[in-house]
Amino acid sequence: MSPPTALTPVRDALCAESELQAKVMDGLGAMKPNDKSFIEPAIRSRFQDSLDTDQALIEEYRHDHRWDYLLGHDSQILIAVEPHSAKTDEISEVIRKKDSLQQQLRSHLKDGRVISRWLWVASGRTAFQKVTQVQTKLSQHGITFVGRQVMAKHLP
Repeated sequence: MSPPTALTPVRDALCAESELQAKVMDGLGAMKPNDKSFIEPAIRSRFQDSLDTDQALIEEYRHDHRWDYLLGHDSQILIAVEPHSAKTDEISEVIRKKDSLQQQLRSHLKDGRVISRWLWVASGRTAFQKVTQVQTKLSQHGITFVGRQVMAKHLP
């Protein structure tokens, strides 16, 4: 009999009885194929598991804002990634999505488990006015705008 294997980060953070457990996939398997391009190829293997939170929560929260992905990094932290158009008028939308996911996951995450990084990836051309103000506002809400790809410098 072999010893039990350690749980991957997202699986370990979710309560055992959470229905989201069945929707967690190994590596970046939960990401839509086109969305994987938002993760730098050299770091893709550093993600042990993933959950498409947008799809996983759509039935229960159909009319609410939903963040796209929760990724389990090999440092055992959770990283939320949101590919979204990068325009000034979308900042409030991304902040609402973060706030919503925190509420939506409340009953699914084990006590004390948190999402360590919230990363916004540009899904198209970036069109921010006053970039410094954008960075400040996002920082106040714990979100980092990473540009076109999540890269090693955005990870622990």
